[in-house]
Amino acid sequence: MDKEKENIKKINKKLHKNHLSKVNWNWIIKIVLISFIISLFMSFISNTLIPNISILFGILVTLIFIFIGIIFDIIGVAVTSSKESVFHSMSARGVKGAKLAVKFKKNSEKVSSFCCDVIGDICGIVSGAAGTAIALSLSSILNINLLTTSIFVAAVIASITIGGKAIGKSFAINNSNIILYEFVKIISIFYK
Repeated sequence: MDKEKENIKKINKKLHKNHLSKVNWNWIIKIVLISFIISLFMSFISNTLIPNISILFGILVTLIFIFIGIIFDIIGVAVTSSKESVFHSMSARGVKGAKLAVKFKKNSEKVSSFCCDVIGDICGIVSGAAGTAIALSLSSILNINLLTTSIFVAAVIASITIGGKAIGKSFAINNSNIILYEFVKIISIFYK
């Protein structure tokens, strides 16, 4: 029994060492900087725009942030679950965007991390901050306790986000090749 535990410890140590040596630190630094810049930009928009507009427009802007997060989550899941062979076949036939789809698929962990983690999480955080501004407005307009309003608004935002992402993931897995292809068609307009 002790011999087995010792073997398991050795294997875990070796796996851990291999995992750390495979970490792409350049990618991590880039993604942290990109996340900071995008978050700064989106937070600036959210914090300057929402408190100065009507409550209905504030709700609309918050829903847009939630929708962007859901869309990018769908794209991230689609990239990881799509079939690379489909895009190799399309590329061989000269279909526009297929080479880019292959490139995205080969880098699916980075694309998925950017779409799901960077954009998706930033949209979640920004929509939460926007929800705070909406809760403040609702509290003063309806003369309701701020704590109650904040909890209700946060619950609504969370349920819409989680429900949307749950539906989106299922949709992305079942339509991954089509979603990736449509995404690269859009990206290929800007990509050189």
